[in-house]
Amino acid sequence: MAEVINMPRLSDTMEEGTVAKWLKQVGDKVEEGDILAEIETDKATMEFESFNEGVLLHIGIEEGDTAPVDSLLAIIGEKGEDISSLINSSTESKEEVVAESAEEEKKEDNGVTAEIPEGVEVVKMPRLSDTMEEGTVATWLKQVGDEVEEGDILAEIETDKATMEFESFYAGVLLHIGVQEGETAPVDAVLAVIGPKGTDVDAVLASGGKTTPKKEEAAKEAPKQSAPAATSSSDASEAPSVNDGQRILASPLAKKMAEEKGVDLRDVKGTGDQGRIIKRDIEEYQPKAKAAEKSVVSEDKAKSAAPINLPVGEERTEEVKNSQMRKVIAKRLGESKFTAPHYYLTIEVDMDYAKASRVQINSLPDTKVSFNDMVVKACAMALKKHPQVNTTWNNETTRINHHVHIGVAVAVEDGLLVPVLKFADQMTLTQIGASVKDLAGKARNKKISPAEMEGSTFTVSNLGMFGISEFTSIINQPNSAILSVGAIEEKPVVKNGEIVVGSTMKVTLACDHRTVDGATGAQFLQTLRAYLENPVTMLA
Repeated sequence: MAEVINMPRLSDTMEEGTVAKWLKQVGDKVEEGDILAEIETDKATMEFESFNEGVLLHIGIEEGDTAPVDSLLAIIGEKGEDISSLINSSTESKEEVVAESAEEEKKEDNGVTAEIPEGVEVVKMPRLSDTMEEGTVATWLKQVGDEVEEGDILAEIETDKATMEFESFYAGVLLHIGVQEGETAPVDAVLAVIGPKGTDVDAVLASGGKTTPKKEEAAKEAPKQSAPAATSSSDASEAPSVNDGQRILASPLAKKMAEEKGVDLRDVKGTGDQGRIIKRDIEEYQPKAKAAEKSVVSEDKAKSAAPINLPVGEERTEEVKNSQMRKVIAKRLGESKFTAPHYYLTIEVDMDYAKASRVQINSLPDTKVSFNDMVVKACAMALKKHPQVNTTWNNETTRINHHVHIGVAVAVEDGLLVPVLKFADQMTLTQIGASVKDLAGKARNKKISPAEMEGSTFTVSNLGMFGISEFTSIINQPNSAILSVGAIEEKPVVKNGEIVVGSTMKVTLACDHRTVDGATGAQFLQTLRAYLENPVTMLA
């Protein structure tokens, strides 16, 4: 019997996931324990293994697509098994909503329905995917008044998953466009009307769909575009008319092929409908040498131009899809900054003894301790003496944590992860160093597990290795405080009434004022400074 595999919840904070890569394809044999896909969560990209065996019959979420937890991910069963009912059940609730909406419309019409003239067809916004609720018209390939043949591409429609071509199943004249380019409308809204020339469109619309599409602000203000002018034979050898404006008409497949081959669509002559660039045009495209022409033009311009060398170039921008990790970082830090009243306390620590102690410690065989390890150890011990800093705000109560789990912020390619050192106050400096190195490596290689990033009661963020002398951090909730660690700098300092060269380090404590008062935060920093300036006390 076929089994439905839903988008798993791979971390406690995961609300949706993105399929980074499918390791199995429809028709492949799947054994229990096989890796089905790599799924990008809010914290890491993780391998998702199958707990079932059989044949992969259906993939519900394509590579690069994002879907909420519990969405239909895949179906595994026996080869040839009928799974249509399983696929349809995932959209059952949506169909019920549509049915209820239709029933309400019937009631509003009081049972009276105008007849659509024979030969006239009202084209509705199609449901091009099982999760599609609305669509955006990216490009109209036909304009009002154009002849439409069955099978002609009417428009390119952007769904929740991709931009897809929508072809006509009817022949006639395009009488009306209900959703302009750039506009968004729900499924079943009136997209277009096709029929004989001279048809009373107002009467047709009165009997057709009643949904009014919602317009983007830019689309409201933009003037309507007229149909592209036909290309004359004298211009046929140049770039097609479709490339003269800002929009380049090309099929999604042609765009993808052009991107893969590094072909500039502006240089391609389209042979499709209205000069549209299609697959064949990309396959047959041969780049032409234009260097000589450009050189001649440049020389002519140089002779007539004013003798001022002004910078020239091409304005370029790029939009990169936000990863799940980046989305969650934005959400969590936004929530923290705007819900927790932050305040900041900064002190400067004498690090001369810490530097000397580190040299002695690292002189021992198989021992490697960093300054960050010392800071983590000092924080853990200071938290035991000041438990009010080691707390969580819960509206009606404040939870005081008597265990010390310190999160260490680690920069990774897509953002920031915070591995957690459990019971850090009970760890030695060398144990802290080895654990941080291990967890940071897992985080950067996307091999860290959710359990290794959960449960922190305090966080340390260190940018000293980047030469940052001082900075403030946003509290990593549900913690009540986070310590920002700067670089160790040599500078003139006063010791015993004399100016000498000393090594100092600035640290800044960000506190949630709901749980940590100013005096409490200051006392914590005093204890922290005492440990760092006298490292031997951390070895006892």
